[in-house]
Amino acid sequence: MTYECEKLTLFILNYLSNGGVVMVTSRQKVLDIFNRKNVDHNAFWTGHPNDKTVPIFAEEWGIEPTREAIYNFLEDDCRWIPADSGYKHPEGRPAFDPGYGVERKSLSAAGCFAEAETVADIEAYPWPDPDYCDFTDIYKEVEKYQDKAVFTGMWCPFFHLLADFFGMENYFVNMYVNPKVVEAATEKMVDFYVAANDKFFAGLGDRTDIMFFGNDFGTQLDLFISPDKFRRFVLPSFKRLIEVGKKYNKKIMLHSCGSIYRIIPDLIEAGVDVLHPIQAQATGMSAKELAQYKDDLAFVGGIDAQNFIVNASPEEVADEVKRVRDILGPNIVISPSHEEILPNVPPANILAMARAAKVL
Repeated sequence: MTYECEKLTLFILNYLSNGGVVMVTSRQKVLDIFNRKNVDHNAFWTGHPNDKTVPIFAEEWGIEPTREAIYNFLEDDCRWIPADSGYKHPEGRPAFDPGYGVERKSLSAAGCFAEAETVADIEAYPWPDPDYCDFTDIYKEVEKYQDKAVFTGMWCPFFHLLADFFGMENYFVNMYVNPKVVEAATEKMVDFYVAANDKFFAGLGDRTDIMFFGNDFGTQLDLFISPDKFRRFVLPSFKRLIEVGKKYNKKIMLHSCGSIYRIIPDLIEAGVDVLHPIQAQATGMSAKELAQYKDDLAFVGGIDAQNFIVNASPEEVADEVKRVRDILGPNIVISPSHEEILPNVPPANILAMARAAKVL
């Protein structure tokens, strides 16, 4: 059966099973929100329950201890299926190894570019080959959720990776003292992500509508680097990645935790359609402060996961969902302000959020 036939079959079954009434799928609801054409749809994304959180929620609700069981229980409208596992080096090497040739004893330790001084030092690294990408398994997983809004694509965390390769302080200092080395490393890394994403989306077709990628470039108080340095060393790569998504007619959903309010206009100009996760307690990121961008962006997130949903009552959570949606809606998918749901979040509060998110 062809993909178009499968879509028609799903439509007919949906139509018949609902007494001749066409039910709007989660996929269409979220797409309407992301197109900023929403008039009467509410949508919810649980995020990604931590491995230690899954059994806690499952026991509380009497369900199987799997994320999918949690999503089904909460009537989640979305699924996140990254494409990164499609990179399959014949010798099992990862796409990027910051510790290549050096010993790193912690995540904060400098990597193999710590002593790089020339572009030749950067070129000596065994950069990944997009020809090693095989996305067959990713496509099969995506096909399971044709009625859901699937967020997908390579995660493309080049900002994080470069901080690992250079060491974060070295990375930022080199932006001033050796910018050509930083630019060369960035270009080589993003070359791979651009080519891999192009290959992925070319094979994906119209099975999903949303390209999702992320880099955490904000702290609790501000950007990691100045807006000027962001525009020179980060934004051009965002534009390259966004161009791939737009080439295949995908909505662009960008993730960054932290305070990024100073460069939101740059992101809009670059082609970002959707901002995630709206870290509510970070400087400049409250719902009221972001409301000025409602005409240019849709939103995913907004319900504070640092403190609020950890300590609030279910009733307070429901009230907060209404408050945030009244400010940022109607083009918002309600979700926690960080996708990783930690074990300290009460199950009752996630359930209250999910239920309140569906109330018109």
